[in-house]
Amino acid sequence: MESKRASYAAVRKAIEGSSRILISGHISPDGDSLGAMISLARLLSQAGYQAYASADVNALGKLRILEGVEDMIPLRKLKNKKFDLFIAVDCGALSRLPPEIRPYAEKLPKVCIDHHITNDGSFGDAKILDPSASSASELVWRFAKWMEWKLDKASAEALWVGMITDSGRFAYDSTSPQTLRAAGDLLKYGVRTAYFNDLIYCSFSRKSIELKRIAWRSLHIWKNHKVAEVTLTRDDFRSVRGTKADAEDIIEIPRMVAGNEIAVFFYQIPDRTKEVRCSIRTRGTLDATLLAGKFGGGGHRKAAGCTIVGTMNSVKRRVRAAIKELLAVR
Repeated sequence: MESKRASYAAVRKAIEGSSRILISGHISPDGDSLGAMISLARLLSQAGYQAYASADVNALGKLRILEGVEDMIPLRKLKNKKFDLFIAVDCGALSRLPPEIRPYAEKLPKVCIDHHITNDGSFGDAKILDPSASSASELVWRFAKWMEWKLDKASAEALWVGMITDSGRFAYDSTSPQTLRAAGDLLKYGVRTAYFNDLIYCSFSRKSIELKRIAWRSLHIWKNHKVAEVTLTRDDFRSVRGTKADAEDIIEIPRMVAGNEIAVFFYQIPDRTKEVRCSIRTRGTLDATLLAGKFGGGGHRKAAGCTIVGTMNSVKRRVRAAIKELLAVR
């Protein structure tokens, strides 16, 4: 408890010594990254600070509906803006931040609030790190309670979205009694639980459905059903004019295979880079971070990811070889 109080106190000191605060999550923010950003910016603003979250608002997909997105600074409008503190949420490395954010993260005092097991603690002058937490949003809730900040409906809904998306609607192993206490507290503010459940899990755009159809066609199952993978190329995204936000849950397709222990989603976002991104999910005792870590990635034991430079075919060969090694030594 002493170390937790000390980390909270260090973050509070960093905040109190600042006036203009920039907040960011990782590239292509998911529900947790976005929810933590929005809620923290709102809570800091209500506490008297000039706090701004920033992301590529055009790539948020259905989560653009969250109140607070309209107050975010689009990445393209960040240039020449002045800040005196940077806070990273759900991200523990400079390389995982959007390129537009990195110059600020390099030069400003830094706070890191993160729950990834692969965060080695080297990123940030003050930090709140807990790999056992369900989400970065849960950590923001804990800190807000410690600071005695008053939540409102908008900040509670942002945290709720972050917590349910990263905990699998409270089904993953990371769900703890403290997670459910946090969720129970958020419900006091009138969170629209059914609305967000329907929006996130039961309602999909035509682009998203078309990408799922393409991904299903690519399904490749091997190693006696233990490994399953799907693929989306740049041309696939371009064919439906889709973005990564339209493909958020495609990793669930290979995970559905009975007997699956390792699921992989290979994809190339429609840009000019020569990169392939890999989302990885594991079951049982297999550690997804061991696979992602071979390629400079990270995340959680059951959910990790990495970005690899190369063609789709060459990346698949390398990842498949690493999967065979991982299965051979477990």
